[in-house]
Amino acid sequence: MKKGLVKKNTMLILGIIFTTIVVLMALLAGILSPHDYTQQDLPNALKPPCWARAGKWINPLGTDHLGRDILSRILHGARASLLVGVGSVLIASMIGIFLGLISGYYGRWVDSLIMRIADIQLSFPPIFLAIALMAFIPPSLSSLILVLGVVTWVQFGRVSRGSTLSVKEKDFVEAARSLGTSNMNIMLRHILPNILSPLVVIATVSMSWMILAEAGLSFLGLGVQPPTPAWGSMLSEGRTYFGIAWWYATFPGFAIFITVLGLNMLGDGLRRL
Repeated sequence: MKKGLVKKNTMLILGIIFTTIVVLMALLAGILSPHDYTQQDLPNALKPPCWARAGKWINPLGTDHLGRDILSRILHGARASLLVGVGSVLIASMIGIFLGLISGYYGRWVDSLIMRIADIQLSFPPIFLAIALMAFIPPSLSSLILVLGVVTWVQFGRVSRGSTLSVKEKDFVEAARSLGTSNMNIMLRHILPNILSPLVVIATVSMSWMILAEAGLSFLGLGVQPPTPAWGSMLSEGRTYFGIAWWYATFPGFAIFITVLGLNMLGDGLRRL
């Protein structure tokens, strides 16, 4: 990777900056939070940000309808969003890459079966599948990660299959096969490392979709459950008070915007390398 190319890649630099900020927010939430995110103070409910007339510096971004500090809840909400993003992408990539490798390497009826399953799943929008599944299981952070991972494996599977079809014809794969190397060893040690580049880009962009999906499901009450703070549930609560407390929904929405923008920029920047 040439240093000059990285310096000229503005998207990559901005994506790294925005993503790093969000990651630091999540990692240092316990240190940066001015208050306990569960602490209620009803007399101090719906106070505006510190720069407004009735605002207080002890609550820099204001308070919610229960008097809880919004900044503290946004910082801790970053943990839930990133955990969902990373966890669901890991599950989706493991399922998709494994099935894609098998499909591309063995071909024939195995390929046809796996690709027909992928086509059937592609006929349904992933967010609708996620809503349908979450409606039948108890909503929680772990179930949300599992569901989002299961409904989004297809993209990883199709890309890894296509790359495997190309790489398996290379001379080094034929050499390994002639030496008696097992099929599983060939797939994991010789093919997988050579198809990872496009999958890393897909994983980065998919993470932004996962965070948006988590926010949407939490907004509908199907995602992260109270008292755990989540940006989507904060948006849902804040819409009721938007006319009198615009900050309640605005700042969680801005946090989602920055996170998704940063991850999309990061993915676009990696694609240009």
